[in-house]
Amino acid sequence: MKILLLGPPGGGKGTQAKFLIDKLNIPQISTGDMLREHVKNQTNLGIKAKDYMNSGQLVPDQVILEMMKERLNSSDCKNGYILDGFPRTIPQAEGLNEIFLELNQSLDFVIVIEVNDNTIVERMGGRRVNPTSGRVYHIQYNPPKIEGIDDETGETLVTRSDDEENTVRRRLEVYHSETSPLIEYYQTENLVHKINGETDIHIVSESINKIINHNV
Repeated sequence: MKILLLGPPGGGKGTQAKFLIDKLNIPQISTGDMLREHVKNQTNLGIKAKDYMNSGQLVPDQVILEMMKERLNSSDCKNGYILDGFPRTIPQAEGLNEIFLELNQSLDFVIVIEVNDNTIVERMGGRRVNPTSGRVYHIQYNPPKIEGIDDETGETLVTRSDDEENTVRRRLEVYHSETSPLIEYYQTENLVHKINGETDIHIVSESINKIINHNV
């Protein structure tokens, strides 16, 4: 079972990926994790990537795609995997398709979690984080017992700069211009299934399970 999750930042892809990992017992693959692993292990690709990062440049698609090829060929991927956050652009999707041809693999589902921009801004703007532990609260959906204070340590919670409205709206603009075109790209392969991501996370999960179970 090979699944690509698409949707805006803050749309719930990470949460749904965790549910799918538990249900299907397949790994979630993220470029961030891959990069960290290669850099930590000082592989050839990791050294290449670090050179770019140290000079303040984005790691080129080609380096990421080489890491992806290696990862998709790993033994824990033989029963499938969940792609979350890659591909983000049409060129990356085209590069990924070349890898699929080489490895004799293909996607089974592209699941698009649809959430309105204003809902995303409200969700992310309401996040409060413990800067030490990374524990996350939400003023509406998961508030701390005492406003602005971590339940466990009593530390002051903060709003991350990534969650401020201007930053979130900029990230959404990038999503609409660079990542949304992937929906049409994969529709030509009849892989796309759209989910309303504005409902409860368990209802979203149930909708995804129905799609998978119906099409297996």
